[in-house]
Amino acid sequence: MARYFRHYSKKGRSNRMVSLTNALPRFLGKLDTTGSLDLIHLWRSWDDLMGEMASVARPLGHRKKKLILAAEDPMVMQEAQFLAPMILEIVNGFLGQEVFDKVVFELLNGRVPLDGEFSVEAPPLPKEPTKPKKLGGLNKDLDPESPLGRCYRAYQRMFEEI
Repeated sequence: MARYFRHYSKKGRSNRMVSLTNALPRFLGKLDTTGSLDLIHLWRSWDDLMGEMASVARPLGHRKKKLILAAEDPMVMQEAQFLAPMILEIVNGFLGQEVFDKVVFELLNGRVPLDGEFSVEAPPLPKEPTKPKKLGGLNKDLDPESPLGRCYRAYQRMFEEI
C-alpha cells in the first residue's frame, strides 16, 4: 500500500501529493552528508561485486580512507594483499568516486562482517586416541628419570585415565 504526504518545495507548500516511496530516498539522501547510505549499498552488494574474491575478503568497516577487510587465516590474508589494487578499483568504481585509497586486512577472529553473517564451520571434534597394542613395552628400556622416560609414562597415564 502506497502512502502519500504533502510535498513542500522552496516556494512553500503545494497541494501536490507525492508517493512516500519516491520521496523517501531523496529525503534520506539530503540527510546523508557522509555517504553512509552508499556504504550500506556497498556492503549489501559485496558478493555480487567481488565474485569469487568475496569469500577471501569480507568487509569489516572503514577508517577515514582505509577500507578494512577480513580474512579467515594469516595465509589468506597475505595472499589477499596482492588483490588490494583490484579491490580498490572495484569498490571506488561502485561508489562512483575515490572514497578509499588503501585496503587493510585483519583476521576475522569471530567478528561478523558487514555484508551479513559469516558461516564459519565449527572445528571437528578431536577423535579419541586409540591405545597402542604394545603400550608399556619400553618401560624397562627407558630411564624413568630422563625426559623421554617421563614423557612416555605420562603418555601411558593418559590412556589409564580414559
